[in-house]
Amino acid sequence: MKKSVLVLCFFLSLLICFSFSASAQKEVNKKAGRAALHNEVPDDAYAPGANQVKRTSPAYKSKSPVFFMTQANIDENGENILNDAANEPSLAIDPTNPARMAIGWRQFDDVGNNFRQAGYAYSNDGGESWTFPGVINPGVFRSDPVLETDNEGTFYYNSLTSSGGSYFCRVYKSEDGGALWDDGTPAQGGDKQWMEIDKTGGQGEGNIYAYWTSYYSICYPGNFTRSTDQGNYYEDCVSVDGEPYWGTLAIGPSGELYIAGAGLNDGLVVVRSNNAVDPDAYVAWDYYTYVDLNGNMNAGAAVNPGGLLGQASIAVNLAPGPGLGNVYVLASVERLFNGDPGDVMFAKSTDGGLTFGEPMRINDDLSANNTQWFGTMSVAPNGRIDVIWLDTRDASSFSPLWSALYYSYSLDDGETWSDNERLSESFDPHLGWPNQEKMGDYFDMISDNNTAHLAWANTLNSEQDVYYGRITPLVTGLSSVTAENTILTLNAGPNPFGESTRLSYSLSEASEVRLELLDMTGRKIAILVDQPQTKGSYTISLDGSKLNKGIYFCSLTSGKERKSIRLVKVE
Repeated sequence: MKKSVLVLCFFLSLLICFSFSASAQKEVNKKAGRAALHNEVPDDAYAPGANQVKRTSPAYKSKSPVFFMTQANIDENGENILNDAANEPSLAIDPTNPARMAIGWRQFDDVGNNFRQAGYAYSNDGGESWTFPGVINPGVFRSDPVLETDNEGTFYYNSLTSSGGSYFCRVYKSEDGGALWDDGTPAQGGDKQWMEIDKTGGQGEGNIYAYWTSYYSICYPGNFTRSTDQGNYYEDCVSVDGEPYWGTLAIGPSGELYIAGAGLNDGLVVVRSNNAVDPDAYVAWDYYTYVDLNGNMNAGAAVNPGGLLGQASIAVNLAPGPGLGNVYVLASVERLFNGDPGDVMFAKSTDGGLTFGEPMRINDDLSANNTQWFGTMSVAPNGRIDVIWLDTRDASSFSPLWSALYYSYSLDDGETWSDNERLSESFDPHLGWPNQEKMGDYFDMISDNNTAHLAWANTLNSEQDVYYGRITPLVTGLSSVTAENTILTLNAGPNPFGESTRLSYSLSEASEVRLELLDMTGRKIAILVDQPQTKGSYTISLDGSKLNKGIYFCSLTSGKERKSIRLVKVE
């Protein structure tokens, strides 16, 4: 009897183990499938002369105190070209002359044909106006554009192509701000590639790093390459530990390289290399870390059925101060705990990407039904973190997928965030599909100390078009001057300051006013004003003699409105 019971227990345990193993393997296969289910496919053949008779309409442009936007894919007269399409934009800015910019995108000459080429435009006036000369390599299938610059002002355009089922990249260079491009250099590569250039001034200065999804690559299972000679040659492929995909790269203050992307586990994976800076070293990975964002990156969401919910963003704080070297990750994810189709989630590491803190939701919309997608992040040299995304919270029940551009920023290393601010009108993301059900897979953004520069796509012209956007956070002291706002201005001078500075502000109507001084972490240092005040202008002196050198914030609250400016104590 005992023997039969033992045998029965043995077979039951085998059955349980087999069931558990099969279930675990099924989950692994499911997660691996996410990485492999989305790739660029050259379906339609090239149609020379497509949309040859170009009809036009007025190009879309708008301007507010916070956001300026203007269309980049325009004709020689500045008009919108009807019946074409453009998406997946990437932006580059010349560090030697920030007025010079270039945007690259997937160019579809005819909305009825999904053959895409490497479209581009350039600006010499800080994005106020754009010139669209055409495409790189006319008649050659090209996708997934990624643009970058080095410290010398050379522009680079990384472009994916596919031939006979093989996926590989070519990187083009421009010495004149993106107006003319060379013949390009083979750069290994694969689908969903991204590129970053070291501009830290250290040993890795000028190194070009690129990685991609390993499943669709000329050198599977390799998914990383490097150039240490300004893009003249790209090294043989190596594999990235942790197998990240659908992501981006960032470089730390000492040239350390970070890669972030979706992982085979839930959430993101972040990988670090300390020796990638050394041109004589074989690139090795120090460690990789899984990051809990309480959700998964995904493809096939209702807002973008043929594309991604967005790519993963990674950035490193290069600003001197307590946040130097902080690693930030952000992505639009489908939530695990409530099934929300898309939230913009953020996490921070203070130990070089070894561990990450609890995830934080950036969108302040509490509904579990709205979709926040294409979340994109960049960090300014002064440490300000900028985040944008598309958001369906303003959509109606009759058009539930209509989306608008939203923005939030953090001034304290991601601990707290500004109220979400809507930047654009709502639009239908399903308009103008170029024979594929998507609006691309990503946007791109670059921040400076005063503004954030954005390359994005929308359908405000009732078709897919690419736009340059410039966001001016009100934290810089640039305030709206319309009578609808209680606070008309908030300024400080001198700033930076030494012994003292004068704070000035003006109100459009009487209200309860509170003026506070905060440190970099958001901790209250002093209450400078706390009383009702009438309409008018006010000035007070701030004594800085007892303040330590560093960054502070002055926050003004009037009624329900709040404005802040950044102060720098220098001595």
